[in-house]
Formats: sequence, C-alpha cells, structure tokens
Amino acid sequence: MNKPIASSIKQWGWTLSIFLLVTYLLCIAFGLLVPGTMHMHEAWAPLLPGFEWLTWTGFFAGAVGSFLYGWYISVLVVPLRAFFSRTSKR
Repeated sequence: MNKPIASSIKQWGWTLSIFLLVTYLLCIAFGLLVPGTMHMHEAWAPLLPGFEWLTWTGFFAGAVGSFLYGWYISVLVVPLRAFFSRTSKR
C-alpha cells in the first residue's frame, strides 16, 4: 500500500535535512583540523547564501541553509517520484 505523499515528504524532508546538516558540520570540522589548502568551505560558499568561513553568522547561515535544502529537495522529488511511479505502471 502506498504512503500518502505528505507522509513521504515529511519522512524524506527530515532524513535529507539531517543528512545535509551533519555533512555540513563534518566539513566545517574537517576545515578546522586540516591545512588551508584542503578546506571544503570554497565548495559550500556558492551554494549557501550568507555562508562565510569562520564567522558565527556565516556558520549559522550555512547550517540553516543545509537543513532547508533537505526540505527543498524532498518537496520537489517526492511528488515527482510518485508521479513517475504512477505513470510507469500504466
């Protein structure tokens, strides 16, 4: 039996948001532990508005942005998957 789309969006929203937030935090920790030539913050900066390396406002902007990207992806992908799943069964 298929789950309602809203339930799937909620499940995937939390899953992806926590995954992206943890990944962001691991990249920040990695950047603090390794030399500057190996930093990952250059990859995050264009993707996360307001992100700045080693500022509190930049850190929190990046964390919030990472979390919200998970919800953005789930709101778009779950209904698309449901639609294409239905159309491929015909």
